[in-house]
Amino acid sequence: MTLQLTLPAPKTQPPLDANFRPAVLANRAFQAQCEENGIPLIIGLERSSENFTRFETKILPNNNPNNLAYIERIVKFLLWQRGGFRLYIAGSQEVGEHIRKVYAQDGLRQFDYEFMGEKVYERDFEVIICDVDEMPASRETGKLLGGYLQGARIGFDLGASDRKVSAVVDGEVIYSEEVVWEPRKHSDPAYHVEEIKKALKTAASKMPRVDAIGGSSAGVYVENRPMVASLFRAIPEEKFGKIKNLFLDIRDEMGIPLEIINDGDVTALAGAMSLEDNGILGIAMGSSEAVGYVNTEGRIMGWLNELAFAPVDYAPDAPAEEWSGDIGCGATYFSQQSVFRLAPTAGIEIPENIATDAGKLKFVQEKLESGHEGAIKIWQSIGVYLGYTLAHYADFYDLKHVLILGRCTSGSGGDLIIEGAQNVLKSEFPELNFHIQLPDEKSRRVGQSIAAASLPALN
Repeated sequence: MTLQLTLPAPKTQPPLDANFRPAVLANRAFQAQCEENGIPLIIGLERSSENFTRFETKILPNNNPNNLAYIERIVKFLLWQRGGFRLYIAGSQEVGEHIRKVYAQDGLRQFDYEFMGEKVYERDFEVIICDVDEMPASRETGKLLGGYLQGARIGFDLGASDRKVSAVVDGEVIYSEEVVWEPRKHSDPAYHVEEIKKALKTAASKMPRVDAIGGSSAGVYVENRPMVASLFRAIPEEKFGKIKNLFLDIRDEMGIPLEIINDGDVTALAGAMSLEDNGILGIAMGSSEAVGYVNTEGRIMGWLNELAFAPVDYAPDAPAEEWSGDIGCGATYFSQQSVFRLAPTAGIEIPENIATDAGKLKFVQEKLESGHEGAIKIWQSIGVYLGYTLAHYADFYDLKHVLILGRCTSGSGGDLIIEGAQNVLKSEFPELNFHIQLPDEKSRRVGQSIAAASLPALN
C-alpha cells in the first residue's frame, strides 16, 4: 500500500536513520488539515460482549484519498493495541469498503485478518460498515490483578532468548535462575512443555510447598491460554492445541492457583507495585518489543498491547517486520532487531560464528561500553525513535509513567535511550508530562519475577 499522507521530517533525526518519518507527526499533520471542514469517523473494535473500544477521529470530506492511508494506519494500531474480532467503521462508506478489502483473507493485511480472527479469538474476523449513530457505546472493564505477596510462590518469565524462574516467599526472592533457550527454533511441543515444567520443578524444590504460580510470556494470552506467541512460532498449527492448554494442565496437575499474562503487562504491574502509582506503560526491549499497561485506576485492561506489530514509522521504505511483513512496526525499532538492523550502518559487523541472538546483542553492547562511536549512535537512534513513539502512544494511552527495561537497556544503553527520548519530548511535545525511567532500586527488588508471582490470589 502506498501511503499518500504528508510525512513531516522530525526536528531531531535519528543519527543512523535519515528516512525516519514518525507516525505521530504524520497523524497530527493530517488532523491539522481536518480542523476547518473535517467530518467525523468512528472506529469500533469488539473483543467480547463485555469489551468494546470506540475511537473517534476526523477525516477530510469529498472522499479524499488521503483518508484511506490515515485510517488504515490507525486501524492497524488499534487492532494491535486493543485487539478485536469485529471491526466497525462509521462515517464513510468509502473508507469502510477500503478497510474491508485490506483486512481480508486475500487482502494486504491477511496476517492481521488471520491473527485477529481464528488465532486469537477463534472466529472469523469481520468488518462492519455502519452509520455514526449505529456505532455501539464504549465498554472497557479490565481486571485487578497482582499485588498478592503472601505465601510460597513461583514466578516465571518466558522470553525468546532465555527463561527465568524464581522462588518467592512472602514477597522475597529466595532462589532465581536464568536459562538460555531458543524456543522459536523448536517445533515439537514436548520440548516447550518439558522446559517449562523443568523450570517450575527447580523453583518448587527450593521451597517446602508451593501455594501459587504466576507467569509472564511474550504473546497473546486469553484466560491463561496462549493463543498466539512468537515463542511457539515453529510449532505447526495442527500441534498447537498441545500448547494452548499447557498452563491449564499445569494448574490442574498441581491443584493451585495459576495466572499467566503477557510479559508487557507484568512489566507495567511491576512498575505499579514499585512506584505505588498507576497509569503506567511498561516497554520491554528484548528479542521483540513487549508492552503492557496498568490504567489510571490500577486495572489491567485485557488489551493485546502487542505494539511490536503497531506502526510507528510511516516512511514508505521503512524496514519490514519479520513475522507480519508490514513496515515501520515497533519490533524493528525497540528490540535487539533494531540493534542488528542499525549495526551495519554504524560500521559494526557481527561475527557469523555467534550462534545466539543474545550473544549477538552482547557483542554490540560490548562495543557500546568500550566507547565505539557507531554503537553509541545505535542507542541514540533508539532514543529518538522512542521519543516520537511515546508521543504517538500518548494519543492512545493515558500515561503518568513509562518504564523501559529489557536486555537492550542494559549498561549505558538505557541512559542513552532515555536521554534521547526526553530531548525529543522536550523539544517537540512539551505539553506531555509523563515520566520516563529505567527500573530503580525498588523496581529491581520487585522485579518481573515477583510481579509475576504476585498475580494469583490464594484460594
